[in-house]
Amino acid sequence: MSHNDEKKDRRRKNVMGSYNYYKMFGCFNRKFKINDLGPPRDVIDVFNLYTKGESEMSPDNFLRFLVEFQREEGYTIGDVERVMDRVLNLSRSHLTRYVFTVNDFFQYLLLDDVNGPIKTQVHHDMTAPLQHYFIYTGHNSYLTGNQLSSDSSEVPIIKALERGVRGIELDIWPNNSKDGIHVLHGRTLTTPVTLHKCLKSIKEHAFVKSPYPVIITLEDHLTPTLQAKVAEMVTSTFGDMLYYPKESDKDALPSPDALKHQIILSTKPPKEYLQSKNAGKEHASVDKDSSSDELEDRRSNSDQDDDYDRRCSVSDRYCANEVSTSTRPTQQLSDLLGGYYDDDDIEDEKYEHKTHLEYKHLIAIHASKPKNGTRKALRDEHRKAKRLSLSEQALQRAANLYALDIVRFTQRYILRVFPKGTRVTSTNFRPLTAWMHGAQMVAFNMQGYGRSLWMMHGMFRSNGACGYVRKPDFLLKTGPNGEVFDPKATLPVKKTLKVKVYMGDGWRLDFSQTHFDAFSPPDFYTKIYMAGVPADVAKKRTKVIGDDWTPVWNEEFTFPLRVPELALLEIVVQEYDVDKDDFAGQACLPVSELRPGIRVVPLHNKKGEKFKSVKLLMRFLFV
Repeated sequence: MSHNDEKKDRRRKNVMGSYNYYKMFGCFNRKFKINDLGPPRDVIDVFNLYTKGESEMSPDNFLRFLVEFQREEGYTIGDVERVMDRVLNLSRSHLTRYVFTVNDFFQYLLLDDVNGPIKTQVHHDMTAPLQHYFIYTGHNSYLTGNQLSSDSSEVPIIKALERGVRGIELDIWPNNSKDGIHVLHGRTLTTPVTLHKCLKSIKEHAFVKSPYPVIITLEDHLTPTLQAKVAEMVTSTFGDMLYYPKESDKDALPSPDALKHQIILSTKPPKEYLQSKNAGKEHASVDKDSSSDELEDRRSNSDQDDDYDRRCSVSDRYCANEVSTSTRPTQQLSDLLGGYYDDDDIEDEKYEHKTHLEYKHLIAIHASKPKNGTRKALRDEHRKAKRLSLSEQALQRAANLYALDIVRFTQRYILRVFPKGTRVTSTNFRPLTAWMHGAQMVAFNMQGYGRSLWMMHGMFRSNGACGYVRKPDFLLKTGPNGEVFDPKATLPVKKTLKVKVYMGDGWRLDFSQTHFDAFSPPDFYTKIYMAGVPADVAKKRTKVIGDDWTPVWNEEFTFPLRVPELALLEIVVQEYDVDKDDFAGQACLPVSELRPGIRVVPLHNKKGEKFKSVKLLMRFLFV
């Protein structure tokens, strides 16, 4: 037992059988008895079942409980004794007899690192092509807050990588600094951060949480000369970590296993160099193929994108629109681009062609956006680009009109879905529609919070939280006549999940006495949501337990599931109040990863950070 655990245990023992006092109107106290923490009736019954009514549980009986009731695999007597030794704190004791009392057994059930609700190891097949996986993906990964005026920084990138995010987005723009390149949200008041800082942070933190590849998606707003600088910075920063695309990638992308500890670049390739007799005009023009998420979002309600590329890729203020060298023969590039570039940046045509090629050859996953309509892009069987980007609105419209085309597309290529531009406070959309259609990269604002982000956290707790979750087989299979999974089809119930909420504990250790209510202990209740395909969506709630820091509910709920592979169990504890209920913790768990039996579920705050002590004791049963 760690020092912190011992300290908490002493705090609990000091208040057992004692009272909480709340001052009323500054003149008298209200007294509330603190209930002792004890095992629920079901736990006592299970203990008696496996001890045959005896008062002590032997290692053999404990092993039988783990195998038969908890459905654990691979446990030996030696493993069991080590767990019992930890619970009994025998490591510094002369005692050699391993036995559990019912209270010892109860304490074991509350250890989330050995009795947590989901599997903690990577266990999916990681040898399939990259497009066969859902990928933990960030949107505008450098922003610290809202989309309009917050700071850009490397810190959110580091936090995302340490959480297991594998897709990092950087918007790169010209600047006047030494390296010439800033990362920021263009056409807003967001402050910039240097590209060098972002790349260095990615290198240092990419594989702290997971060994599987990090994909950097670049929203490129640069001229060819600055693209060459990006190529130089990327190769010098990442070195052998950088993945160089191979000829075989044209048929299928490599697997996450083959790409371990590799950095992958994904962006729209620069235009092939076109010769021009008018060199001045050629150097003055900027890449008009660079497209931003915001532009796509504004066009998402239209299925025709003929004018998609009609914009400049530098900020509006400095845009160089079809400058005529015949009418302005002495105009300098630095004047045209508002001082962003020195005239020394102008190189001859041969060098510019070379810089295009150097930059292009680093792009392992070529990206595109639907210039001539979403459906046409989805049906293009000879596309060069391996990744297509759609806004949440464009995806929803496509899902309503031609869902099967999306599923077929995502079997061969990567689909990235990003939040609409009006989400200026960095909120997120519900990700289930994208996942139901096989979209691999559902890009989220990781700096926000809310139910949608909790769902994202929940999905990527799967597969050992490595950032890659293999898509269900039904999203990858094609029938003999070309048929694929239909997200709109009516499906039979595949399995039923029974969820029992026994009790909660830990708030008294993590919160002040008056955090929830100034005049009495909290009144907790639990809401259980099932998120998934529309037919699986459900909501349940327990009764309110009044004036109790350790509420006991003992309530069971049943959830019939048609597509359990995509279902998420959301658990939210709230404290009842006349005006507005207070948030008291949440957890989101992938149903496909649930470990059956009696499990402890750690709760998290609104940002998805785990509380030190707050947890629920629950039971999960599939029938």
